[in-house]
Amino acid sequence: MPADETLEPERTPEERPERKPETASEGPVESPAGRRPMPPERPHRPGWASEGAKGPEPAHEQRESGQEESEPVAGAGSDATADEEAAPPMTGRQRLVAGLWPPRLSRAQLIVALLLFILGLGLAIQVRSTSDNSALRGARQEDLVRILDELDNRSQRLTDEQRRLEGQRTELENSSDQAEEARKQTVEKEQQLGVLAGTVAAQGPGINLTIDDPHHSVEADKLLDTIQELRAAGAEAVQVNNVRVVANTYFSDLRGGVEVDGKSVTPPYRFKVIGKPEDLEPALNIPGGVVQTLEKEQAKVSVTREGKIVVDALREAKRPDYARSSSQ
Repeated sequence: MPADETLEPERTPEERPERKPETASEGPVESPAGRRPMPPERPHRPGWASEGAKGPEPAHEQRESGQEESEPVAGAGSDATADEEAAPPMTGRQRLVAGLWPPRLSRAQLIVALLLFILGLGLAIQVRSTSDNSALRGARQEDLVRILDELDNRSQRLTDEQRRLEGQRTELENSSDQAEEARKQTVEKEQQLGVLAGTVAAQGPGINLTIDDPHHSVEADKLLDTIQELRAAGAEAVQVNNVRVVANTYFSDLRGGVEVDGKSVTPPYRFKVIGKPEDLEPALNIPGGVVQTLEKEQAKVSVTREGKIVVDALREAKRPDYARSSSQ
């Protein structure tokens, strides 16, 4: 130790002079001999621990851990991209198939598809119904007018029948002697049913139809078509030669003629038909009708209107074996 230096007596903490705090502008305060200066206190920053080692980790450490966790995800994405780049490119057909199947239909598309299906079905039905009437497209105007008149006449007959039945009902309701009126109508109804069943004779206006078949080319089906056409035109009583035609009449072919209800009938075939002549004759002469069909079979056909036709061929009334009336 040098000689000029004097030893100062050791001071107690109470006798030590007070130090002013260090500031940023002032330099570090010199410490007593043998002591190292204290480093400046760090300012408080978010993300740093403020309560010792037990506090949360700094933000930069959290960011580093987040980067480490996200790195595998980024690596997975890069691997997927590499696989897609390694896959061969799709052709145009493959892209078309992938776009069409599986179908991705919305509710609006399903509704539109259903409406289009219904529209197509309606058009198909309309075309089919139109094609069914194609047989009349080639007819002349006069023939179409005749057919229309025939339909009007049928409608008028049905209307008259309706009025007649309504009148009978009114008479039954308003008659003072309903029992007598009912008996009278029962007798009238019996006569009508007898005419239809062929058990009683009938007379009235109608036509005479004669079919001369010298070559025996007219078969049973042609005669049956003639009967059906007459019934459709309003025929009420029909007789072929000496056989009464009823609901259960049948025709079959025989050598040199036709069998009607088990009775042999040979040409010429004479039809006696009771009905409205203005309806019966045009029905046979329509284009493609009975007369033209029979003439194609080299048969001669003649139709004449008569004011009075007598149908006197009768059939035996048979009692049914099993059927009984349901009225009490």
